[in-house]
Amino acid sequence: RLVKILPTLTVNCLLIIILRASKQTFYMSTSFDKYQKRRLRSSYFSVIVSISLVLFMVGVLGLILLKSTSVADHFKEKTAMTLFLKDDVNEENIENLRASLLKEKFTKEIVYISKEEAAKFHAKDLGEDFVKFLGANPLKNGIDIYLKADYVTPEKMNEIEERFQKNAFVFEVSYDKVLIQILTKNIQQISFWLLIISAFFGLVSIILINSSLRLSVYSKRFNIKTMQMVGATKSFIRKPFILQGIKLGMIGSFIALLGLAGVIYYINKHIPTLQLLSDYILLCELFGGVIIVAFLITWLSTYFATQRFLNLQTDE
Repeated sequence: RLVKILPTLTVNCLLIIILRASKQTFYMSTSFDKYQKRRLRSSYFSVIVSISLVLFMVGVLGLILLKSTSVADHFKEKTAMTLFLKDDVNEENIENLRASLLKEKFTKEIVYISKEEAAKFHAKDLGEDFVKFLGANPLKNGIDIYLKADYVTPEKMNEIEERFQKNAFVFEVSYDKVLIQILTKNIQQISFWLLIISAFFGLVSIILINSSLRLSVYSKRFNIKTMQMVGATKSFIRKPFILQGIKLGMIGSFIALLGLAGVIYYINKHIPTLQLLSDYILLCELFGGVIIVAFLITWLSTYFATQRFLNLQTDE
């Protein structure tokens, strides 16, 4: 009887052992999957944080660079070149000269000051009426020309001065040459160092974002090689990684733009003369630049990272 039931007992024991082993394997596989998902989420989170911090830094630097240019242009356009007119120039000639000046490509604004108005300004500054003392007004009618920022350089203003000196209506051309030279020199130095700093931080941002994305791709290197071994093409394997990298970059850029918006609001609140919130062109350039930088860096970094693992052999 024992001999008869022994095979049945053996089969049942084997089935129990197999079921227990399968159950244990299932639990191990489930826990491993959960562990992998946690690692993946942690990797994505670190990539997003890295991208957002770097893009925020780049955005602040871009804000300084763009606003410094507009501030420099503002100071340039406040410097004037004055044309003192001859005494025999009548009102009709003055109007013709003003009309021709407004058509010039270098003119931003012109202000006509008659010699009577100039006498009042000087009398106010001196505290006495010098016209009564002298018996005549020695001043001349003048036109202040406020040039566009691109033309406020020693070379271009010298060319404009030589041109007006040949004009039949102009007695003398006057502007502060020393101030223009100092202003141009200081702006060039500031712009040069800002470009150097921007290039440095731009390189750092590319390296940091590239490293973060390469680590994200590195964690899936076996999946890449497995897909390649079963016949998937490089473009097919690369596409989801690039889309995922761009997606992470866009999320990071959105977080960076939120922080950048807070900085702009804070600066505008405490230094309203900069008019940051009303400068829509600057804001569009800044925000658009951050998004474009995020897209390009993440796309290129993910492309080259996946390409590196696609070109490796299995044993490597």
